[in-house]
Amino acid sequence: MSGELTTLTSSLPAGTTSSARQEFVTMRIGQQLFGISVLAVRDVMRCQPIAPVPLASPMIAGSLNLRGRIVTAFDMRCRLGMDGYPERDKVMKVVVEVRHELYALMVDAVGDVMSLTMDKFEKVPANMEAVWRGMSAGIFKLEKELLVILDVGNVIPLIGKDAA
Repeated sequence: MSGELTTLTSSLPAGTTSSARQEFVTMRIGQQLFGISVLAVRDVMRCQPIAPVPLASPMIAGSLNLRGRIVTAFDMRCRLGMDGYPERDKVMKVVVEVRHELYALMVDAVGDVMSLTMDKFEKVPANMEAVWRGMSAGIFKLEKELLVILDVGNVIPLIGKDAA
C-alpha cells in the first residue's frame, strides 16, 4: 500500500474503532463498482476535452486543462484490461491528487458517496486478477455486488511504470 489512501483500520487515528465510518465516491468502470476515498477526490468532470499526447502509452488518454493546471488523463478501462468506452463522449473523469500532482481517472459513470463502516472492509481477495489486486485496497460486500476500493496511490505509479 502506498499510504495515499486511508481506508484500512490500521491507518485510522488512534482510539478509533473498526466501526468508524468512511466515505467513498463510487464509480462504474465497465460493469464493476469501484470506490475511492472522498479524501483523495478533488473534482468530478464531464465533457472536458482531452488533448492526445503523442507516443504516450495507451493507458494515457491525454491531458486536459483544469482551472489552469495541466492534468494527465488515464484510461481506466485500458488499465484494467477492459474493452474501450462504448460512448467516449459520455465518459466522466474523477480528478485525484497523488504526490501534489492532479490526475483524471476516466470512468463510465460516477455514482453516490457511500458512508461505510470499516468493520465490513475486507482484504483484497486472492482470486482477484493481479492487475486489479495491485490497485485495490480491499472490498466491501454490498447487498447486490462487490465494491472494490481503489488505492489511488497505487493506481498512478503502476500506470507510470507500465507507461515508461
